[in-house]
Amino acid sequence: MSALHAAAIASAQARGRRGKAREPDPRRIDLAVALSGLALLVAWEIGGFDLAVSRHYGTIHGFLWRNAWLTRALLHDGGRALGWCVLAAMVGIAWWRTDDEALRRQHGYWIGITLLCLVLIPTIKRLSSSSCPWDLAEFGGVAAYVSHWRFGVRDGGPGHCFPSGHAVAAFAFLTLYFDWRALRPRLARGCLAAVCVAGVLYGWAQLARGAHYVSHTLWSAWLCWAVCAAAQWWRARRLDAQTSR
Repeated sequence: MSALHAAAIASAQARGRRGKAREPDPRRIDLAVALSGLALLVAWEIGGFDLAVSRHYGTIHGFLWRNAWLTRALLHDGGRALGWCVLAAMVGIAWWRTDDEALRRQHGYWIGITLLCLVLIPTIKRLSSSSCPWDLAEFGGVAAYVSHWRFGVRDGGPGHCFPSGHAVAAFAFLTLYFDWRALRPRLARGCLAAVCVAGVLYGWAQLARGAHYVSHTLWSAWLCWAVCAAAQWWRARRLDAQTSR
């Protein structure tokens, strides 16, 4: 190898190291997104916008969109079925389309985090005493409006409505972004966009049906992101510890 060739390689490697040094740490971005989202959620809660928005869809006679084909059959029932199909595809890619053992373990890890989100949010919902908008007296039900942050205060309704369980059929798959962003960044960004669009559609459907407030969907999204960010941080630390041995 000539001295000129060696110098060119060294220069390229140096540029690569400088480029990596300038790249922001993804974990810092994850944390920034989580904190920014939390700040926006707190602002929404302080503003008390939930009931005001739901009143655009509901009356004393209930919610017109509650049993509409678009909101119930397509976006609710269909969205749930789509979620299970995506999960099945993730399992298929991990176990039958991936030959690399390390990559299979990575995919399996994020499948596990997806399942954690799918279990965590409905569990919190089951423990909640907050009732859904369609249960409120002003929308034809029996409950009074009580903020979901007034823990232990019953609203006179059936409860078990906070946060949104259906939104998790989309936001649990934020794991696709975390799984693929280092391997195929463009695919990861596409997955992130698709998950966010689906989450917004599912959230709107449940809002229009009277099944959830806006904040219920937002908190589901934030919790799923926080779980993913924490899982990514833990996994990165574990890999760093293994490579430093």
